[in-house]
Amino acid sequence: MKKELITGISAGLLAAAVLAGCASNTPRLDSTFGNAVNQAKAQQTINPDASRNTDPVAGIDGQAANAIIDRYHKAYESPTAAPSGSIGTVTGGSSTLK
Repeated sequence: MKKELITGISAGLLAAAVLAGCASNTPRLDSTFGNAVNQAKAQQTINPDASRNTDPVAGIDGQAANAIIDRYHKAYESPTAAPSGSIGTVTGGSSTLK
């Protein structure tokens, strides 16, 4: 009888401990979840009302921009050769300038 009582009490305490692990003990953390990300986004936004600006963008026209992009892409198709000659040479531990 005494052994059954001790076993029952132990089982009850174990069940209480297991159920206590399921309880949410972080209400402050849960209520502020995501605030750090939202604060960082707000601090990195220069103009939050930029989407309301209906003025057209002033600057370079489409044909000039297209020519610039084409020239940029062609620069990587055939890169220019490195300049020949040398600024200085190192021989035997001493350097001489030309």
